Amino acid sequence: MKKLIALLLVFILGLVTLSGCSSKSETPKKKVFKIGIVQPMDHPSLNQIRETIISELQAQGMGDKVEIISKNANGDMNLLPSIMQEFINSNVDMIVPIATPAAQAARASTKTVPIVFSAVSNPVQAGLVTSFEETTGNITGVSNSIPIEDIFKLAATLTPKAKTFGFVYNSSEINSTSGIAIAKSYCDKNGIKYKEATITGTADLQQAASSLVGQVDAFFTPNDNTVASAMATYVKVATDAKLPIYAGADSMVKDGALATVGIDYTKLGKQTAAMIVRIVNGQTIKENHVEQVAEYANMININTADKLGITISDELKQKFVILK
Repeated sequence: MKKLIALLLVFILGLVTLSGCSSKSETPKKKVFKIGIVQPMDHPSLNQIRETIISELQAQGMGDKVEIISKNANGDMNLLPSIMQEFINSNVDMIVPIATPAAQAARASTKTVPIVFSAVSNPVQAGLVTSFEETTGNITGVSNSIPIEDIFKLAATLTPKAKTFGFVYNSSEINSTSGIAIAKSYCDKNGIKYKEATITGTADLQQAASSLVGQVDAFFTPNDNTVASAMATYVKVATDAKLPIYAGADSMVKDGALATVGIDYTKLGKQTAAMIVRIVNGQTIKENHVEQVAEYANMININTADKLGITISDELKQKFVILK
């Protein structure tokens, strides 16, 4: 009997020891920060921002700290509210909307989940924040407003005979309308004439651009998601008519516009990622006011210039990125 009791005690002590070892060897699971990234449509600029944010988070050592859920409304703005609801139902810790429509949908969907937007030209006019300097709610981000005056100064250098500009843009995009308002103000002050043709979707672009041929000497389009997603159509109309396009983004120049002093979307994506990292690591929205993109892209498409018979000076070649 004593031997049996002794054996039982040894057995029980063994189990306790094994249990203790097991509990000590287990490491607690780290909290994974869940981030929902959403863009309103598929086109190079927005894709470039998304891809840069993701790659930069990994480069900053956040690969095992964050989980990325990426969504695309594919041009249907009516899908954005339901995408935001999916994020909320998935208990995301942050929403990263790319471009104004996505940011507005995120803002309307939650007052508590932190929101870090990217590529919103005028966040105040869009109703996201009351000022760049103060973020009292749950939303902040990086704005991509462009130096429109500098684009027209560049146009005066490259195409000095261009006296009338054709503004082609989506009238329902705040980022476009705010840019066009600045362009009109600049042109009015400097005696530059302009005509405009607005679109509501990519299907309207060819007709809109074509309607200005014969009436203008050059085209101008600011940061416009709709136009940027159908640049091939826009460029064909302009090139056939021997008219340059001045644009608000490097991706639009890569797709055939003549030139920009505009947004480098890789740099914009990196700047957005840096803000995300700070917040994931414990900073608050209030500590991160809205930022303006820190660097602009000075870019000329030399192939487009050649097609249009425009000579690029050596001085500009030294100051600008020349796409070949």
